Amino acid sequence: MGVRFLKMAVIYILVGISIGIYMGTTLNFALTSVHAHANLFGWATMALCGFTYLLFPKASNSRLAKWHFWLHGLGLPLMLITLTLMVHGYAPNWIIMLKRIGEAVAGTGILIFAINVFSNVKASDFQNKRNDNVSMEKAGGEHFG
Repeated sequence: MGVRFLKMAVIYILVGISIGIYMGTTLNFALTSVHAHANLFGWATMALCGFTYLLFPKASNSRLAKWHFWLHGLGLPLMLITLTLMVHGYAPNWIIMLKRIGEAVAGTGILIFAINVFSNVKASDFQNKRNDNVSMEKAGGEHFG
């Protein structure tokens, strides 16, 4: 699950940076909120979740991680697309409602991530992984962390 989150994060950094370049070259900063959400809720948040899942396989292998991925992955683009439409002056009630739905879906994904972390991430799991790496180094094996 961690790799999926990291790949999705890379898509969002490309989107966010592209919006930033567009705004800089046109000097039209109307999409600032879309740019910020793509970079923070897309790139930064998804990358940190991905690294969390890579470090803690128990959390990564849980059903909660799958729910998190799909809710975050479906809610965020809906939120960004509708926010873009609204910034450009197209804001009928149904677009506003879709934006709120996207926010709620993505936000629920983050809530599920929090539940997953508190349920399945233990300091002892990280310590055991660290100890395994140290033991492998002492034995002359490869070290990746």
